[in-house]
Amino acid sequence: MLHSSVLITGASSGLGQALALTLARPGRRLWLGDRCAERLNDTAARCAEKGAEVSTLLVDVNDRAAMEDWVRGAAPLDLVLACAGITGGTRKPTATIAAPHEPPEQVRRIFETDLMGVLNTVLPAMEVMRNQPRRPDGLRGRICAIASVAGLVSFPGTPAYCAAKAAVDRFMIASGANARREGILLSSVVCGFLDTPMVVGNRFAMPGLTDVNTACHRILRGLGRNERRIVFPRWLVAGSRLMDLLPPRVAEACYTRQSAGAPGSMPEPDLS
Repeated sequence: MLHSSVLITGASSGLGQALALTLARPGRRLWLGDRCAERLNDTAARCAEKGAEVSTLLVDVNDRAAMEDWVRGAAPLDLVLACAGITGGTRKPTATIAAPHEPPEQVRRIFETDLMGVLNTVLPAMEVMRNQPRRPDGLRGRICAIASVAGLVSFPGTPAYCAAKAAVDRFMIASGANARREGILLSSVVCGFLDTPMVVGNRFAMPGLTDVNTACHRILRGLGRNERRIVFPRWLVAGSRLMDLLPPRVAEACYTRQSAGAPGSMPEPDLS
């Protein structure tokens, strides 16, 4: 799998940073974007030390115009990795709200970042790749978005995150059938907990927690095999699919008895 030009969002930390460092090598151009200047510059410097040519942009994936300009300006592109995202859980009951709840501003921000941010990356990337010649393997380029096993279930502890990730996965898979005919491979990564800063503040056991370097290997291997949906850990994904077949009341009875994702067990996300 030869990629001379790669664009990555969420490149300052977590999976995006790990993928950038894994892909960095002589002869490869990396386009790295994120909101955190200090961490982004650190990632860029480390990638440059490994011989890659690096360009960075301080950008919020919610900024549609800025994203379109950036992605189009990076053409031609062989691989685009949409890794930017946030998560957040429900809060404990309060004096005014008697049940666990998710603040409206958090719901909107998660949808804006995890769903619209992906679209702001994927859609202009598809436009760029449509104008590129096909390579010997028949492809014009690959685009990969990070979904989640959470997108397979209706988990009361993370409603907005589940819904946003479900939409990402369905969009990438559903759109991928026609995109493949144009020579563009769309892939969705349906993974469990990754050992990244996003989950470090979770106050519960995380089954199937995967090392970020192992996750990078699995994602890049899947892309090399032209997998449309890259799944790991398989046992966790399979169990989640089975849970989603249960009637909502039965599934909720199981979920609400778990410590995972209990109200107040996750750190509040940065909504700025």
